[in-house]
Amino acid sequence: MTRIVTSTIVALLLGISARAQTHQHDDMPRMRVLSQSNSYDQESIGHMDMRSSLGVPSNVASVQEPENPNQKTGSSLSVPDLLEGAKAAPERSLDDFEALALKHNPTLKQAEAIAQVSAGLARQVGLWPNPSVGYQGEQIRGGAFGGGEQGGFVQQDIVLGGKLGLRRNVFEQQKQENEIGIQEQQLSVRGAVQVQFYSALARFRIVEVQRRLLDVANDAAATAHQLANVGQADAPDVLQAEVESGQAKLEFVKAQRQYIQSYEELAAVSGEPEIPLALLKGDLDHPPAIDTDRYLDELQQNSPTLKRARQSALLAGAELARDKREAIPDLSLRAGVQQNQELLEPSMHRVGVQSFATAGIQIPVFNRNQGNVQSSKAQVDRAREEVERIRIQLLQTAQPLLQQYLIERLEEEQYRTELIPRAKRAYELYLQKYRNMAAAYPEVIVSQRILFQLEDSYSRTLGELWTITVQLQNYLLADGTSAPRASESTSMRVNLPTGGGSSE
Repeated sequence: MTRIVTSTIVALLLGISARAQTHQHDDMPRMRVLSQSNSYDQESIGHMDMRSSLGVPSNVASVQEPENPNQKTGSSLSVPDLLEGAKAAPERSLDDFEALALKHNPTLKQAEAIAQVSAGLARQVGLWPNPSVGYQGEQIRGGAFGGGEQGGFVQQDIVLGGKLGLRRNVFEQQKQENEIGIQEQQLSVRGAVQVQFYSALARFRIVEVQRRLLDVANDAAATAHQLANVGQADAPDVLQAEVESGQAKLEFVKAQRQYIQSYEELAAVSGEPEIPLALLKGDLDHPPAIDTDRYLDELQQNSPTLKRARQSALLAGAELARDKREAIPDLSLRAGVQQNQELLEPSMHRVGVQSFATAGIQIPVFNRNQGNVQSSKAQVDRAREEVERIRIQLLQTAQPLLQQYLIERLEEEQYRTELIPRAKRAYELYLQKYRNMAAAYPEVIVSQRILFQLEDSYSRTLGELWTITVQLQNYLLADGTSAPRASESTSMRVNLPTGGGSSE
């Protein structure tokens, strides 16, 4: 802002000096004038020829700084076009980058994998325990009678109390939470892509505005040399104009670098960081409107983050119901057949084949799972409070964004409906007065510079407005590179094939 004020004041001083000599207007060297119709034509202004003071002879002594005799002046420095290669490539739209992100962004695949983990655990925890088979032998030598009992058995544990269904329900609830996490991550990735896209789009427009400001600065430097040749400016005026020209070139290069940076960030969040540099196409001038009066209610109703917290509370309730039922013991059944070689008197025949069966059940005297039940009750309380915490956090984050949105909306409207149209009209009037020899050319340059500076500020405001709007539309989700969060689980390895029916 200081540079803008300084440059404006200097140009106004030049204008005042030149206006005092308007009667010599016909004797001044002919200066270039932009052809301008009554309507503001950005395209014609955007294609102004770069004008430098390099070819304008200056008769002002000691213009070059004595301490830097070999230093080129501002308008003599070359201006690199860093986007020359990008202009040859096909333009890319927001849809292009969103499609790339949905296909290549690794966080989306991670979120899907987390949901598959829960689905696998839900399937595993509901499986019946595997049966056991074995050999059983007693009194194998048989003593003096050569007897002994040898055979085999089958054992099966029967899970009672509906515990398998309750265990499965825990991980079904966890699966639903992680599926909400997929929606949350998709919204976050889309939000990040949209924020980066419109940020880059705004910065490209700033590049174009800075290019036009550079044309104005170079034109002012050339005018300063011409005024110096007819005695209407001295060495400090010329040096100041050269400084402005050099500073405008720095701002132009900086704007190009900032666009390249935004484009690379956009490519990275899309999952394809090696995409060649290209120009963007999109509607920057019409950001969607946000109903600020109803937004907070909509946020609390539709936010995936809050939905996930509510689902986490349901998961905690399912774990509590499971732990309460875990005290019911399982039934263990065992049956088998064996060959009994014992001799029976007085027939001396062997007993032969005989069967056996056993049934057992644990009695929950000491361990009734009371510790896990107590822990699960605490988890339910914590999960309920977490829902309230996240709700408050979302409101705390959204409220200042809504206020900033209203501020940016006001600025955008003022620039679009008030400031830029008036600056455009002032420029047109100064240009018309100059053509009628009623105003000095530096006044035209000043009005043109102010117009372009307003265009620059307007572009930056649009970029900020889009950033806030996208965040609000995506329920404050706009981070496409952070790893998705897995739901908290009391067990990640359950019902192992060799571990019986208990969960681990």
